[in-house]
Amino acid sequence: MSKILIIDDERSIRNTLKDILEYEKHEVDEAADGTEGLKMAEKQKYDVILCDIKMPKMDGIEVLEKLQELNSDIPVVMISGHGTIDTAVDAIKRGAFDYISKPPDLNRLLITVRNALDRQLLVKEAKSLKRKISRITEMVGQSEEMNNVRLMIDKVAPTEARVLITGENGTGKELVARWIHEKSSRNQTPIVEVNCAAIPSELIESELFGHEKGSFTSAIKQRLGKFELANKGTLFMDEVGDMSLAAQAKVLRALQENKITRVGGEKEIPVDVRILAATNKDLRKEIEKGNFREDLFHRLSVIKIHVPSLNERKDDIPLLADYFIKEICSDYGMVPKQITDQGYEALKDINWTGNIRELRNVMERLLILCDKSIDSSDVKMYASK
Repeated sequence: MSKILIIDDERSIRNTLKDILEYEKHEVDEAADGTEGLKMAEKQKYDVILCDIKMPKMDGIEVLEKLQELNSDIPVVMISGHGTIDTAVDAIKRGAFDYISKPPDLNRLLITVRNALDRQLLVKEAKSLKRKISRITEMVGQSEEMNNVRLMIDKVAPTEARVLITGENGTGKELVARWIHEKSSRNQTPIVEVNCAAIPSELIESELFGHEKGSFTSAIKQRLGKFELANKGTLFMDEVGDMSLAAQAKVLRALQENKITRVGGEKEIPVDVRILAATNKDLRKEIEKGNFREDLFHRLSVIKIHVPSLNERKDDIPLLADYFIKEICSDYGMVPKQITDQGYEALKDINWTGNIRELRNVMERLLILCDKSIDSSDVKMYASK
């Protein structure tokens, strides 16, 4: 159900428009003047706004301009009983979606609202698609720890050196890998990712090296592995510390010889792949326990980059919070909310065991549950829910 706001000082017009739109199954709110309408638009998300031009307290064109500042994606349809071509043209130039005259023609009104809703849907889909095809996400933070990470990325990216990225879960190790690839000479070729912890040990070799048809019960056709798919590009092996010892041996051989053999196959296939690996484990301790090969560790860790936990870079929390507010509000089509200074301090006081991932979840929760602004009381109430 679409939500529509009518801003008009004439009760009879509001009632007429509301009856028509509610009959078409839209949810409708009313405002008797521009000031009231703006307050409602700040608090709630509307799919379309109908706004009169001639109103007391605040002219409709002024309301339009403030609505554009609030959220330029919301289609605003201007309505007036004093309509002229010049008025219509001026409204469109200032960002109005369309212009209709009073008394509104039923068919014209419904077509205009339908077109505005279609346009709103297209805007949302375009933003979603843009985010999906965006090659890389911004690295947010100005702390010394994050600046050191950026410096390491800039130094190592142009080389072919293998990099081991360490850090707790949720710190952004994958993002570091993507930036290394983005700044490398391989950035026109793909970065292929594999989460070693998410694949059963009996399938990890097939996932990495591929398999031949009939090599095991469910191998009904030949399949290329991640090494072949990443040829000429970058292979990012996340949670590499969870890989089985058998798979580790094959990975070591692939790194030594730049060749792989599919499961069930005999042919050696040359591959040109840059390896980036990440882990939340202390691999030296895993070596002592016999869970990780020391020779593979040295192959993978030519360069080490440690991604700091959020608790180690709490000065970045305000920047990260603002970034997530902008991102989440864009996703949801919400009006951005402000955080008070006390709200920022309350966020800094939290022990962030889930790191950046946890902070984003908390910000999403706060944006959904809080009113216009986010204060320390809101953070204390909702951050631990």
